[in-house]
Amino acid sequence: MATALLQSSLHSLPLLARGKVRDNYAVGEDRILMIASDRLSAFDVVMGEPIPGKGELLTQMALFWFDRLGHVVPNHLTGEAPESVVAPDEVAQVRGRSMLVKRLKPLPVEAVVRGYLAGSGWKEYQDSQSVCGVALPAGLKNASKLPEPIFTPATKAEMGEHDENISFERMAEIVGRELSEKVRDVAIRLYKEAAAYALTKGIIIADTKFEFGLDADGTLTLMDEVLTPDSSRYWPVEGYQEGINPPSYDKQFVRDWLEQATVNGQPWGKKAPAPALPADVIERTASKYREALDRLTR
Repeated sequence: MATALLQSSLHSLPLLARGKVRDNYAVGEDRILMIASDRLSAFDVVMGEPIPGKGELLTQMALFWFDRLGHVVPNHLTGEAPESVVAPDEVAQVRGRSMLVKRLKPLPVEAVVRGYLAGSGWKEYQDSQSVCGVALPAGLKNASKLPEPIFTPATKAEMGEHDENISFERMAEIVGRELSEKVRDVAIRLYKEAAAYALTKGIIIADTKFEFGLDADGTLTLMDEVLTPDSSRYWPVEGYQEGINPPSYDKQFVRDWLEQATVNGQPWGKKAPAPALPADVIERTASKYREALDRLTR
């Protein structure tokens, strides 16, 4: 792996935005260069230490899924080489970790699909036997497989804030019912196809979130990252068991460490700055991302 990249710094293109993981640069009026850094965020806080190779692994995995699911819905890839739009001295920051994409009008709602009960969904189910207004059968446990995947949208939070789960009815109020129904149907189909494929490779995709935008013609287009361990819960089949949090290929390893971490003798309050990650946590996290990509693509 190349040297870790905590933050890109291009002089040849104007910076549009720096997200938790990606740095976006404007390429003319109609394209964006998305660079996946090696930053890692947990509990919506960006860690101070990079995970070496993470940006490349995320990009390779997203490109794999964009290619595999291209028949379901158009995506934002232009097919052009990211290296072609930067200065020669910037190629090293871009190679292997970037996508040159169409500039879209992003929908202000994340399309979350859950095939299993986990995380905030499990907490909500314990209180109300439902998730985001979707009623579920009684007797489900932590990590239970749902009878059918459910669509549970969320509003996008500002940097440092938490995304908020909303009902489908609320989503319809925000973006319109017809578009909401289309997003829901496409998201569930994407999830079902991806989950079925991943299962043949020994991976359970418990849930995931998709981001969509509209192009100049109003065509619904899949954008951002897709089905990576940053946007999905990946569980190895051999570690899966109902009733417990299964081991995972995502950043759960970091989350678990942070839950036990202390700052000045007090439990960390899940607000920036984050405690410094030990070297072994960084390495084990990097190896989880590598293993997920290897299993999916072998």
